[in-house]
Amino acid sequence: MPVNRSTLLRRGIAVAAALPLLTLAACSYGSKSTADNAKEKVAAGSSKIDGLDSVKIGYFGNLTHGTALVARQQGLFQKELGATKANYQIFNAGPSEIEALNSKSLDIGWIGPSPAINGYTKANGTNLRIIGGSASGGVKLVVNPKKIKSLKDVKGKKIATPQLGNTQDVAFLNWIADQGWKVDADTGKGDVSVIRTDNKITPDAYESGAIDGAWVPEPTASKLVAEGGKVLLDESTLWPDKKFVITNIVVRQAFLKEHPKAVEAVLKAAVKANKWINANPDKAKASANKQLEADSGKALPANVLDPAWKSIQFTDDPLAATLNTEAAHAVKAGLLEKPNLKGIYDLTLLNKVLKAEGASTVDDAGLGAS
Repeated sequence: MPVNRSTLLRRGIAVAAALPLLTLAACSYGSKSTADNAKEKVAAGSSKIDGLDSVKIGYFGNLTHGTALVARQQGLFQKELGATKANYQIFNAGPSEIEALNSKSLDIGWIGPSPAINGYTKANGTNLRIIGGSASGGVKLVVNPKKIKSLKDVKGKKIATPQLGNTQDVAFLNWIADQGWKVDADTGKGDVSVIRTDNKITPDAYESGAIDGAWVPEPTASKLVAEGGKVLLDESTLWPDKKFVITNIVVRQAFLKEHPKAVEAVLKAAVKANKWINANPDKAKASANKQLEADSGKALPANVLDPAWKSIQFTDDPLAATLNTEAAHAVKAGLLEKPNLKGIYDLTLLNKVLKAEGASTVDDAGLGAS
């Protein structure tokens, strides 16, 4: 089974003690966003969907969640939901988003594959469904070029990942194993020291010399490059066609059953956002950055934003086959018992939306709910 919550808590305390810089926002699950956006106003004369007053939507303040950032900034969620208010929560980590989903304080969320897998298996397949794709790529191994000049030099060094068992942590542990090196997945100790560090403070840890590099998503990777780091490996090069899921859209199963029209409305917004992003990359990049600034109070500088955005592919396809592979990597690392992922996907509404848009439908790799 996935690592239990009490074990994770103990490890989290240990990491915090080892890295004094680590400070997490004091919030129950995610911070509620109150950014004012004229495009998010409810249009006069519009009606509620499924009789709902609101839909609670969650995402991370990462560029890999660019679909949600752009859809919100462009007012697409609110436009599709009519008089049903779109409310937002911004998360720093997948486990907290899963907790919010389980507690019904979140209805629909953008999230990485590993938290989705862990959440689904821990709940015995009763809590969530993956209903759409969002992004591929945008993950890099960035290192201090003075200490690490080649891939073999990673051995014996201190490399950060965002969190124990998160998507990048699993990918790095799998890569380490492929090199023939050994690391205890739980402690991070071995031929490489894996230091679990919140993305917010990874650049500070790098600058101080507490870590020698990091396997991280954008924009953290490009922030490290801006501090003098070097991209040693782009994770996309390890995957067939250079595609792998980094962000999916999930929904509470009960919400999907009770309010399919609301779910469809959110998916319409996501599909339209991805279409606009791919047709207008520069405008979309600016839109995502504007939403990041509204949410956090700080926009990304061009030397971080530009390379980060370029490395991410936005797609409606959840790339289901790669989710299965990522689950196998977690099993291989000893972080997960072999899971039964049958039923984790329900792409019915997404494919309905894609057909209406004249786009190709997508596949669930045999892991669908029916």
